[in-house]
Amino acid sequence: MSLSPRMLALFPLWYVVFLFSLTCHEAAHALAAKWGGDPTAFHGGQVTLNPLPHIRRELFGAVIFPVITFALSGWMMGWASAPYDPRWQERHPRRAAWMALAGPAANLALVLVAAGAIRAGILIGTLSVPARANFTHVVGASHAGVAEGLATFVSILFSLNLLLMAFNLLPIPPLDGMTAAGIFLSDEAALRFARFARNPAFLMVGMLIAWKLFDVIFDPLFTLGLNFLYPGAGFH
Repeated sequence: MSLSPRMLALFPLWYVVFLFSLTCHEAAHALAAKWGGDPTAFHGGQVTLNPLPHIRRELFGAVIFPVITFALSGWMMGWASAPYDPRWQERHPRRAAWMALAGPAANLALVLVAAGAIRAGILIGTLSVPARANFTHVVGASHAGVAEGLATFVSILFSLNLLLMAFNLLPIPPLDGMTAAGIFLSDEAALRFARFARNPAFLMVGMLIAWKLFDVIFDPLFTLGLNFLYPGAGFH
């Protein structure tokens, strides 16, 4: 894919939203682990909204890979990670499940923040309900200039965090949903799930299955999100 002037203009907005969302996700994991009794990520500097410790830990996933995927496809993929003590997880599998859930919960919080900003922008007349919506155009701008940049920013914030939340909640290793499922299980079953999620043999297969499955579920989820955002608009 060749990068058009519009795509180049979108890159800074995309990367700011991507890095902020990734940082919130990993910081939430780290904070939940600390609250649950594992200070590993805290001592590693991951309990922070400063993106630099997260970039230093996963330079390729947080910087290089997002740039490559944006250049090839026009949207960003990437990853970061928060360290934890596997012995703590063995002793407290349900606490580890809450730690796993914290990352997607942070993304949900950002979806709600974006939705609140969109509704507020519409209320004051800066933003407008679009006739058609897509990933980077969840809301329209009432006039040219700053409002257009704001509309694109909150659109990406809404869409990307909806994607990150839903994707990471899939109960497939190595995604958070596999470990988070332990919240609903006994300690013994939660521990079995956690061990299965850590098995390197399943990581690549799990990611391939997750991407195929997500192709099917994200479009309906995005449409559902739009209809919650704009009740009665009838997006389909």
